[in-house]
Amino acid sequence: MTTQEVADKLVGYCRTGQFENAMKELYGSNIVSIEPKGAPMERVEGFEEVIKKAEFFNNMVEEYHGNEVSDPIVADNFFSCRMKMDATFKQGGRQSMEEICLYKVENGKITQEEFFYTPTPTP
Repeated sequence: MTTQEVADKLVGYCRTGQFENAMKELYGSNIVSIEPKGAPMERVEGFEEVIKKAEFFNNMVEEYHGNEVSDPIVADNFFSCRMKMDATFKQGGRQSMEEICLYKVENGKITQEEFFYTPTPTP
């Protein structure tokens, strides 16, 4: 798949809440996932670790209220999109969060993801 095809598929999955399907189909086995400094899991490496990170996040959420995903912007083997999520967290209540997501694609698979947002301070 081209970078544009990967980007379009990821956005399609995310818009319909199929995050697990996106990871299973589009992520490479050696993916690196990077969050901002201060996030609970700033950097994880490998497909299994990224799945664990997603499970960790999902376990913090009490209820999802909706999400928005912009169209991807593609350049070379990178693409980015804006994601916005409305959720109620077990600790912290209902929050609206938004981030810029940057992905690197190699050989038709996402090999790196990096998220840009301001982490919520922990007490």
